[in-house]
Amino acid sequence: MELTARELRESIIRPTLKYLGRSSDAAENLLTAIVYQQRQRPRGNTSGMLYPIDAALHQKVWNQYLAFEPELASKIRGLASQREFLNSPHTELETNLSYATAIAWAVFLAYPQVRFRSQPEQSATPAKTINAPLQSNARPDKATPDNTNTSNVSLREERVTSD
Repeated sequence: MELTARELRESIIRPTLKYLGRSSDAAENLLTAIVYQQRQRPRGNTSGMLYPIDAALHQKVWNQYLAFEPELASKIRGLASQREFLNSPHTELETNLSYATAIAWAVFLAYPQVRFRSQPEQSATPAKTINAPLQSNARPDKATPDNTNTSNVSLREERVTSD
């Protein structure tokens, strides 16, 4: 399935952020930019995924952040499929775009100091990584989107063919 940036925002990102109670143009812009960056330069073993979130980061955000934010965790868990999430929780990042978007937002809340750069060599200062200490001062709002399940989705500027 191919999505334009507008379709991604209107069909997945905006409804998910609304569900989480975090609707804003800035949040939409951030998540759209992360998707675009991921499409241009996939990180590690996250090729073909909407966001650069692998199993280790997925587990880390649940264990170190969402475990201490039960209201947000409950809303995000509500986006996941009931049975498949228990069998293979990391598969949800590939097949459930609303869930993946909510997890991407939780990663941003847990690690706001992380910056994504398209060309790391442009700066003399190294980028902080996801292994940076957890920021406990971030407070998420509440939220609820439609549960959009899709696989192999990519962002397109215009109707450009994808993988």
